[in-house]
Amino acid sequence: MDLQIGDKVELIIEKETALGYVVLINDEFEGLLYRNEIFEDVELDMEVDGYIKNIREDGKIDVSLRPQGFKNVIETDVEKILNKLKKSKEGYLLLTDKSSPESIKFHLKMSKKAFKKAIGNLYRQKVILLKEDRIELI
Repeated sequence: MDLQIGDKVELIIEKETALGYVVLINDEFEGLLYRNEIFEDVELDMEVDGYIKNIREDGKIDVSLRPQGFKNVIETDVEKILNKLKKSKEGYLLLTDKSSPESIKFHLKMSKKAFKKAIGNLYRQKVILLKEDRIELI
């Protein structure tokens, strides 16, 4: 097996399971895409880019739709939030670090953990203000 953790691969969604989706990796290997790591719509026979998340001792492969590692995803998440803020007429989003994971997933297609890291980054850069009920673009 010539796959490494972090490699970008082509995935075909094959079947749904209780844990998520069985996928075909590069038309050669079988892997698993966990349901709790999917933040976009997927359907059977869909082709998507993915990333090798883990290769277990038993040879099973876990994949993700997002690149692995903080540095690989933080810029994308920050950009996504900034774009939403800029497109907002009011210049704010009614989301905070106390918002539900479901609300964050619905509005931004990302996990709450990724959202909190991204707004923390934007706050430290003094690009946003954190209010009790929203985040505002400065």
